[in-house]
Amino acid sequence: MNWTGAVVAAVALVAATAAGLVHRRRAGTVRQVSNDDGHAALLRDLGVPAGTVTLLQFSSAFCAPCRATRVICAHVAEAVPGVAHVEIDAESRLEAVRALDIWRTPTVLVIDATGRIAGRAQGTPTRAQVMAAVAPLLSAADIEKSSA
Repeated sequence: MNWTGAVVAAVALVAATAAGLVHRRRAGTVRQVSNDDGHAALLRDLGVPAGTVTLLQFSSAFCAPCRATRVICAHVAEAVPGVAHVEIDAESRLEAVRALDIWRTPTVLVIDATGRIAGRAQGTPTRAQVMAAVAPLLSAADIEKSSA
C-alpha cells in the first residue's frame, strides 16, 4: 500500500494550520518601526496633524475588520488627549499605499508628534494594543488626563 499521498496531505495540513496560527497571532499586533522618517510631506498631505500622536488607518470600502478598527482607533483618540485618528481610503490613495508599503487593510500606522512612523499594525488591533502603542509617545500629563 502506498502511503505517499496520505503523508503529503498530512504534512500540507500541518503546515497550513501552523501558518494560520502564526498569522492569527500576529494580526493586529503593533510592531515598532525604526528609521522610518522619510515620509513627513506625504503624511501631512494625508491629513496627519502636526504635533499630535496620530493613528493613521488605511481601509477599504468592503472591509469588515476595517470598521472594527475604525471604532477602536476613534475610541482611543476620543479618550486620550493628544491622540488623533485619520482614516484613509486605500483605493483612492494608491500612491500613498505604495510609498508607505501598505499590503493589506486595515493597516494602522502610529505616527509620533514629530511626524515619524513609530509603529505599524496589520489587521485589527485590540484597544489595549493601541493604547500600549501610543502611551510611550505621549507626555506624562496626557497619560494622567486619560486615566482620570
